[in-house]
Amino acid sequence: MTNMPTLPGPLVTAEWLAKIAPDNDAIRVVDASWYLPTQKRDPRAEYQAEHIPGAVFFDIDAISDTTSDLPHMLPPVEGFDAAVGSLGIANYHAVVVYDGAGVFSSPRAWWMFRTFGHDNVAVLQGGLPAWKAAGNRTDNDVPTVSRQSFSSRFDRSLVRDSNAVLANMDTQIAQVVDARSAGRFEGRDPEPRAGLKSGHIPGSINLPYGDLLDPTSGCLLAPHQIKARLDAAGINLAAPITTTCGSGISAALLALAFFTLGHTEAAVFDGSWAEWGAMPGAPID
Repeated sequence: MTNMPTLPGPLVTAEWLAKIAPDNDAIRVVDASWYLPTQKRDPRAEYQAEHIPGAVFFDIDAISDTTSDLPHMLPPVEGFDAAVGSLGIANYHAVVVYDGAGVFSSPRAWWMFRTFGHDNVAVLQGGLPAWKAAGNRTDNDVPTVSRQSFSSRFDRSLVRDSNAVLANMDTQIAQVVDARSAGRFEGRDPEPRAGLKSGHIPGSINLPYGDLLDPTSGCLLAPHQIKARLDAAGINLAAPITTTCGSGISAALLALAFFTLGHTEAAVFDGSWAEWGAMPGAPID
């Protein structure tokens, strides 16, 4: 086994990955692309057509709680362990996740690994577009991997459910930050999933995830730029934070953004609006 590399932080660059990853058996590269149904993109088909050499496909919808009616909820520990092990990932591996949009769904996989106790994980800044823009090659060879043993340590502090969010409305201990667009947050635009009410969790703060991305490259903004947007929204990094969105994807992007500023314990409301907007009697503003 190659010595485990130390990831430089929650984000790595294409240049760093291209230099350290080839022939390094202690690194696993993971394509965690996922797209909204309205985008009509097939992430697995895109992975099969083109990916970073050696990358495996992390299916966010499949690696989930299959007993839940809600989309891609966290799986049970044994389900995550089996799925990750089948991808050739062991506890000793450093994991770099990316997606085909830049930075969108990869933070969900990053958060999932951390929630299941694997902190040696980072997101590729700019994703596959940045990898290609740096002149690195891609291929369409799906690697054959050997099943590994992966053992989780579930960190409940990084997850919130609807009961916890309801209780927080009384205690106001945590700031609830919503990553959806302003139109959806304010109830002006319809939800992309049928059957959901419009609006937001009372007392929550809107910080659209797109405001934290470079519109040209899809990269997460620099920490000082993110901080400026948090300040404008009135978000206090010294206080607890719970993030939410449509179904728990872009909520993880916010958690990653906060992590780059040193707030490493932001929790994600896993069900997000897919749960809250369908829940009978849930308070909505």
